[in-house]
Amino acid sequence: MTNASTNPGADRVLYGCMGLGGSWDPDPYGPADIDTAEAAVVAALDAGITTFDHADIYRHGKAEAVFGEVLVRTPGLRERITLQTKCGIRLGDKDRPGMYDLRGESIARRVEESLTRLRTDVIDVLLLHRPDPLADVDEMAAALTSLHRQGLVRGFGVSNMGAAQIAHLQARLDVPLVANQLEMSLHSRAWVEAGVLLNTPESARNGFPFGTLEHCRDHGIRLQAWGALAQGRFTGLEETPAERATAALLAELARKKDTTPESVLLWWLMRHPAAVAPVIGSARPERIRACADAALREPELTHEEWYELWITARGVPLP
Repeated sequence: MTNASTNPGADRVLYGCMGLGGSWDPDPYGPADIDTAEAAVVAALDAGITTFDHADIYRHGKAEAVFGEVLVRTPGLRERITLQTKCGIRLGDKDRPGMYDLRGESIARRVEESLTRLRTDVIDVLLLHRPDPLADVDEMAAALTSLHRQGLVRGFGVSNMGAAQIAHLQARLDVPLVANQLEMSLHSRAWVEAGVLLNTPESARNGFPFGTLEHCRDHGIRLQAWGALAQGRFTGLEETPAERATAALLAELARKKDTTPESVLLWWLMRHPAAVAPVIGSARPERIRACADAALREPELTHEEWYELWITARGVPLP
């Protein structure tokens, strides 16, 4: 048993383990994949990050498995970190299509498999990865309650869900939901723009479930941002004029604040009153360490700087 916190807000920044485990196929992982995972974990710890985010489907389970190997290599590490994983997506194969699966028995089975791969006896936070239209919410809640009572999972959250879906589940669950992981970045801005595009023609194209941020804040549900570094669009992989202008602005602000463009990019998320916790997914140690100031320093963006980044990334003025 570990002493890790069930509070996913314990870290300002989370490390997303999707890039660990080698290729995106069922082939076995090897020693080099374990070494890569260990280097990424060390870099994350050096950057002040102690919450590690998984999903059972990442690299067909190999991301969890190589992380478990790292835990075996490093006695005492499990007690220093928070382990978060997800279930609810089943990858397709030759016999069946990809699907969402939040049936109660499936949740229990996936958790047991994750525990085995991660070489641990408890998951600190389990997220339901995506909504399953066929899932019975009472059955889901019963499965989560059972996992909690057995001591296999300490806390629960969701991913890619809106306010109504969260409230629907929470009404049947005694254990409070503690996290909602959504795609949020300076590139994927629907989460922040949903609240300002009301009563404009752009509103219908936004698509983000309005009120979700407010619901999570009102109920103590920590917002976690996957894709927080925007797949490098502003830190080396710029393609559009808006991305190039944003990259230049990030570099200017980084020089001004004696930090890296990556940290400024994450600060933009963290400066929001919802206290968004970015999830960084690079497996490159130097890129992980470039995010250290986001994990260790308060967001150092003024009101004006935050808006300047937003408007520059949009490429058009606010309505």
